[in-house]
Amino acid sequence: MTKEENTANGPGRQESDISIKSQAEQNSGRDLAEEVPSPAELETLRTEYAVLQDRYLRLAADFENYRRRMAREVSEQSSRAIEEFAVEILDIVDNMERALTIEDTQNIKEGLEQIYKLLSNVLNRYEITPVECVDKPFDPETQEAIAYVPSEKDEGTVIDEVVKGYRMKERVIRCARVAVSQGKSKEE
Repeated sequence: MTKEENTANGPGRQESDISIKSQAEQNSGRDLAEEVPSPAELETLRTEYAVLQDRYLRLAADFENYRRRMAREVSEQSSRAIEEFAVEILDIVDNMERALTIEDTQNIKEGLEQIYKLLSNVLNRYEITPVECVDKPFDPETQEAIAYVPSEKDEGTVIDEVVKGYRMKERVIRCARVAVSQGKSKEE
């Protein structure tokens, strides 16, 4: 063995490998009868196995029942939230129907403004807010460009909002559809 091999393997490494081999040879020479369990031990092991198997199956069934119950509860909770929102929207629908029956055109605008305020309050209660975008830089995460037109504004600035965008809390639920400035026309 060279000096490098001895250093890589560590001092005394070769001797320990020899002692491990001799122990393995001694163990393989033992009687197999010592390792075979007696019929009583075998029956005890079978009983323990059956108990553990039964316990495993019960736990698996309990977990499956828990998973189904949670899925059902989440579905019911979602349905209740939608129902609650729908009830509030139905109040606004009722007011719209009443406004449509009014024959006095002067009061229609006032009625529509009140309905709009009701709707805005419902949206605010659910933390649904409009995305502000006019005269701001175009943001593809909250806006969808539907036109790219020349204007006096800087290039990439939103110059018109065709459809309002909305976000619920921090998540965008509808992108605003906007017209974006190309900047000043090069012909001028």
